Amino acid sequence: MMTTTSRVPQGADRTRPEPTSGGSTSSAGTDKATLPPPVIWSDERVGTAKGMRFLLKKVFPDHWSFLLGEIAMYSMVICLITGTFLTFWYVPSMGHVTYDGSFVPLKGVGMSEAYATTLDISFDIKGGLLIRQLHHWAALLFVVGIALHMARVFFTGAFRKPREINWLIGAVLSLLAIIEGFAGYSLPDDLLSGTGIRAMAGFMQSAPVIGTWMTFAVFGGPFPGEMIIPRLYIAHVLIIPALLVGLFTAHIVLVAVHKHTQYPGPGRTDDNVVGFPLMPVYMAKAGGFFFIVFGITALISALVSINPVWVFGPYDPTQVTAGSQPDFYMWFSDGALRLLPGFLEFEVFGTTWSFNIFLGSLVLLPLVWVIIGAYPFVESWVTGDKREHHLLDRPRNAPVRTAIGAAATAVYLVLAMACVNDILAIKLNLSINDLTILFRALFFIAPFIVFFVVKRLCVSLQRADRDLVLHGTETGRVVRTPEGEFYEVHEPLDPYTRWTLVQHEAQVPIALDDGADVDEHGVRRPRPLGHRARRSLSEFYFRDQVQPVTPAELAAAHSHGEHDALEPSESTPQLGEPVTAVPGEREQQRASLGQSRD
Repeated sequence: MMTTTSRVPQGADRTRPEPTSGGSTSSAGTDKATLPPPVIWSDERVGTAKGMRFLLKKVFPDHWSFLLGEIAMYSMVICLITGTFLTFWYVPSMGHVTYDGSFVPLKGVGMSEAYATTLDISFDIKGGLLIRQLHHWAALLFVVGIALHMARVFFTGAFRKPREINWLIGAVLSLLAIIEGFAGYSLPDDLLSGTGIRAMAGFMQSAPVIGTWMTFAVFGGPFPGEMIIPRLYIAHVLIIPALLVGLFTAHIVLVAVHKHTQYPGPGRTDDNVVGFPLMPVYMAKAGGFFFIVFGITALISALVSINPVWVFGPYDPTQVTAGSQPDFYMWFSDGALRLLPGFLEFEVFGTTWSFNIFLGSLVLLPLVWVIIGAYPFVESWVTGDKREHHLLDRPRNAPVRTAIGAAATAVYLVLAMACVNDILAIKLNLSINDLTILFRALFFIAPFIVFFVVKRLCVSLQRADRDLVLHGTETGRVVRTPEGEFYEVHEPLDPYTRWTLVQHEAQVPIALDDGADVDEHGVRRPRPLGHRARRSLSEFYFRDQVQPVTPAELAAAHSHGEHDALEPSESTPQLGEPVTAVPGEREQQRASLGQSRD
């Protein structure tokens, strides 16, 4: 009797399985069979599954302030979409034409092709005016969103290591957004935008030595020339948008690499992120929020007029609009120009030096963004903090940083009010010279007043938090003891509430950590250059800092000892360290303390 046996060669179990009758593989592709065919096709060629798995499982924390950055992102998307629509009809040319469109008051008036096509978009293209206004309002919201997002990042300390590069990218994005906005509202070539371009020409001419040559290079000859509109158009629709999209992509990639910051709370540490995954929760919320931003922007654009170019008329170098101001993001620069004194313009060896224009335009704009970009590195140097931070600060727990931000805001507000000093003088029946002198004084005085007030408010809030942790909340119930003493009963805070108030670390100046200036032999220790200045700044930064409540102080307060220090015991195992009373963590600390003693 003959029997047949099938012998499987060694390693054959790892070969490609035999195709079934239907021509498909057996169980090898069961995991991919549940995916859409395009995803399978892409994964088999470029390996997209791993990257998609990483992104879709990415966890994002949930807080309303994180939506400020999304407002900027969605506004930029709206600008790109509406801007593409406008390019189909806008002609970036300063060639002279005679208007023969639907707007009767300007019929027969000579103007540039740029202004004529802007009028055509507004009156002759269906939906053109709505798209124009949607584009302009979205651009303003884009700048507002970036500013508010950067303010949130600054006041919560989200710029600290390892996110300094992302802070620099955000600063460059905000500067590019301002330049993009200026180029955009200059394109219609109406009288208002032409006044702004003429101001730009004056700014460039104020540059020492190279001003005239720089102006001729940009304008293609004497002002106004015929090249400025086409060049602004290329910058507005090609160069700057490419930079914005590229930097924004890098910004998002770094957010994914570094993981998202989160506000302090129970269970939240520098090693985790508490929130929702990108898919499906966060994607659904982000998609819905996009339509909310788009809908509100469209509603504003439909109901509120902005930049009515037909009111101003075509640009004429012999005319100027009365009461003209730039968009809000350039108010501080215009205000600085109005406050700088006239004696800064003088003549030396037959050459005029206009520093009253040069300092407020070509110097102020880059200087502001250099200071913004350098701040994270300056704070790290002053505080000596080189650690990674993924938990955000409460602004009150960094009083000096918060006060610096408030003082900078005060400077902007003073310059913004100076930008409309002529209108304020007319409406309030005041002297424009008196207003100018007032704003000059406020420019130097207001930041110090705001800094002092905001810092004291932050310290007061810190003391209030400390008192709340030590004594609890007032119940309004008064109890009389057998000895006749009256006291109000306070209800202790629950551990979840207490965590937020005491989770921050105790901070001390670097002078307390780097030792004395001389060693035990009386020899001066070698110090790097600028060490004394760094110690002074560090002491200023941490002065008046209210430290978080320690377990010893909390135990003393609960035993009616108020702030008296207690000896280390089982009830206060971490004497001198911040209270981190997550439910269940105190027992773990006691257990670990007992093991270490054994």
